[in-house]
Amino acid sequence: MVTKPTQSTWQAGQDWLLSCTRNPTAARRAWDAHGFALIPSGEHWRVAEGPLLRSVRAMKDVSSQRLGPVLVDVATDQAWWLLSPSLGGELDNVRQLTVHPTGWILACPPVLHTIDERAWLERPSGSGRLTDPTALGAAFGLGGRVLAETL
Repeated sequence: MVTKPTQSTWQAGQDWLLSCTRNPTAARRAWDAHGFALIPSGEHWRVAEGPLLRSVRAMKDVSSQRLGPVLVDVATDQAWWLLSPSLGGELDNVRQLTVHPTGWILACPPVLHTIDERAWLERPSGSGRLTDPTALGAAFGLGGRVLAETL
């Protein structure tokens, strides 16, 4: 039986997201003002950016055990995947993804609601789980099919 995430699960995800910034108070203030928390990549995650529709399709091919937070912006047609901060070259040959360098700023809405047209399509769960880059690369690089040997 599939269970729907509860408000407390989403709150745990928001608490985790706040733990990923050096200034959680500033992030909360930004959210209270209906703005974005500006969180740099590197210490807690790296960011891979891709087209929105292709990302939604790829999410179906990445198993739930290998899927981490995915932030999307409908207005800009973009999606951002949170990956391990120790990411190597696993995604170097995936043309549709841009892996941003350490220090790149991700403008994050709160986990609990959207801002403008930006929202968490796969919300942080609070567990710290990030998307597996091998599964993501397979989902993007092989026409959306994850090969059995990558699992």
